[in-house]
Amino acid sequence: MIIRDAKPDDAVLLTMIAHAAKRSWGYPESWIAAWSHMLTLRAEYLAQHPTFVACENESALGFAVIDLRGDLASLEHLWVRPERKRTGIGRLLFEYCEAFARGAGVDILMIESDPHAEEFYRRMGAVRYDERSADIDGTKRTLPLLKKYLKSRRTGPGICYSLSGLNSAWCYTG
Repeated sequence: MIIRDAKPDDAVLLTMIAHAAKRSWGYPESWIAAWSHMLTLRAEYLAQHPTFVACENESALGFAVIDLRGDLASLEHLWVRPERKRTGIGRLLFEYCEAFARGAGVDILMIESDPHAEEFYRRMGAVRYDERSADIDGTKRTLPLLKKYLKSRRTGPGICYSLSGLNSAWCYTG
């Protein structure tokens, strides 16, 4: 398994992964159609945002996109092919995004989560701080708003971790 930067010509493939992953939660097709603009990635978008693709034998299995804004970053996308969920790919992508954001000097990673993904992000160390109303077709829905602190507020000796195969390391001082 490797993680590589997305290329502009990955847009169609990554869009297919995002749509398939969202469908795997059993949402009605009318909802998928309504969310299509949010699930569709374009070459220009990939060129403007750090986008990472998890690959095995040159086959894309998932991807993540972050948006850097000063000392904050937002996880804009994290999708894994449905048949490869619960195999560690999401964790690998999330940890890669964390390491990238830390390297960019980011303190907090913000996440607007689908309700089905909230538990995953909590396992990754994110905490829920609010929610946003996201009603659709007369159905009341709320999206969890989470954040992950990337730098400890405490001082003292730290522990450094290397993300195997990612050619990067990060330190936790908590």
